[in-house]
Amino acid sequence: MGDSDDPPDFQSWVGAHGDALMRFAYLVTGDHDRAADAVQDALVAVCQRWQRIVARGSPDAYLRRCVVNADTSRWRRFLRMERLEPDPTLFAEPGTGVDTAGRVVLEDAMWSLCLRLPARQRAAIVLRYYEDYADAEIAAVLDCSVSTVRSQIHRGLATLRDRIGETEEAVTP
Repeated sequence: MGDSDDPPDFQSWVGAHGDALMRFAYLVTGDHDRAADAVQDALVAVCQRWQRIVARGSPDAYLRRCVVNADTSRWRRFLRMERLEPDPTLFAEPGTGVDTAGRVVLEDAMWSLCLRLPARQRAAIVLRYYEDYADAEIAAVLDCSVSTVRSQIHRGLATLRDRIGETEEAVTP
């Protein structure tokens, strides 16, 4: 790259933002392999058009939308959703005295509830509460209106609250 005002080239952008894009994809898909596939598909799709995308502004939002679209396309193509079970030992913190098993169970239960949400609701919630995006930014990523974003988040949170209540009722003696 030359001048500091020059837009980043594709490799530089991926080097600087690739990890964040992978984290976003994982939160949207709920699976490391699906996330990697979605990011790869998105990056392949934009590689040849990178200069045009950068010239229009906000390549971050554009690539996030591409990740969501790539995952949706892949899901539709195979008409199934694969879900690999995470290894609970990955979260273990030996010698800390912290109840890692309880935390893993709680995180797994919450993530299972989130995975049951429709993809657009889950993506809107991830963008809002993990990525800290504003409604307009989420609308740009999901290619919908701001009111649709608010509706998706509202419905997703309501569904999660209901499911948490159902789970607590089922566990309470």
